[in-house]
Amino acid sequence: MIRHIAACLALILFSFPAHAFDTKAKAAYVVDQTTGTVLMAKNADTPLPPASMSKLMTLYMAFEALENGRLELDDRLLVSAEAAAYGGSTMFLQQGERVSVEDLLRGIIVLSGNDACVVIAEALSGTDARFAREMTTRAQQLGMTNSTFMNSNGWPKPGHRMSMRDLGLLANTLITEFPQFYPMFAEEEFLFDEKETANRFNRNPLLKLGIGADGLKTGHTSEAGYGLVGSAKQGNRRVIFVISGLDSAEARAQESEAIVNWAFRQFSERTLGEAGTRITDVPVALGAVTTVGLELHDTLKMLTPYTGNNDVQAEAIYDAPFKAPIEKGAELGELIITREGLPEIRVPLVASDDVAPGGFMVKVTAAAQYLFERLNAGPQDAS
Repeated sequence: MIRHIAACLALILFSFPAHAFDTKAKAAYVVDQTTGTVLMAKNADTPLPPASMSKLMTLYMAFEALENGRLELDDRLLVSAEAAAYGGSTMFLQQGERVSVEDLLRGIIVLSGNDACVVIAEALSGTDARFAREMTTRAQQLGMTNSTFMNSNGWPKPGHRMSMRDLGLLANTLITEFPQFYPMFAEEEFLFDEKETANRFNRNPLLKLGIGADGLKTGHTSEAGYGLVGSAKQGNRRVIFVISGLDSAEARAQESEAIVNWAFRQFSERTLGEAGTRITDVPVALGAVTTVGLELHDTLKMLTPYTGNNDVQAEAIYDAPFKAPIEKGAELGELIITREGLPEIRVPLVASDDVAPGGFMVKVTAAAQYLFERLNAGPQDAS
């Protein structure tokens, strides 16, 4: 493996470490969705009680069922005795009534309805327990390796756990795969029953602040503390964050706002190189030419802190020489970019041109050079 310092990147490789954010949350995960850069990970892979934040997985299952035709928004689903019996945050559903899927979705998103989750679960899987098992299986298929569900609504139960990273992954999936439903998460109020006005407002504390917040879900139990899966978009950048274990709703609101401001004010997205930018030249064996360029396959964008010291490094790695023929665009190496306090970035480097095999004289010359090197190596090295 050959490593080559890519100093030729006139690509603005001067960036700076940001001021670290010391969150008061017991666990947290912050990611810049646009670049995939993880900005914070505190106990991010520890399975913890997610409270109502796990309702996002119920919503994923419902959205998926809407897409594949198992549900329709105007379907009216029956409220069972089990669903109606739930306390806590509810839509105040009554046993025997029928409620549209669209209202149930808003009831989960805006009102955090425990009863609404069970109605959806029973419609899709027959029982809440069976639905929870299906949630776990689907979550694992999506890459959520530290999540296990025991019910559809996050009601405290042993074994019902999610990690902050899994919740961040789930939020990103909801935003990217279901853009037609995502605007519901920004709705601040939903009055389902005019006789029951006690629970009508979205608990997300960021929606009214004008900082680009547009989702997703709060959570609270005595075991889990106060948490939030949130997202905000400013300009072309979107940040997704998850926090858990705060002591109060006020602390959750303050910490959430502080994280959003930090993520947008401390970091900016920069284009470091356009697709086709040549990084270095590498040797070619038995080719019509002796070298080929390595270039960026895609435009390289990177999140960089605004202030601090110059500490970004770029390094091209590859195995050389490369044997002809070589096709233009073939992946031949990687560019590794490291920044203090942030994960490294790896991007593919591809051949800048086609390289045809060399003719007869090229092969003869290569064979002669090989024999010459073997003879000069001596008996011990040549063995």
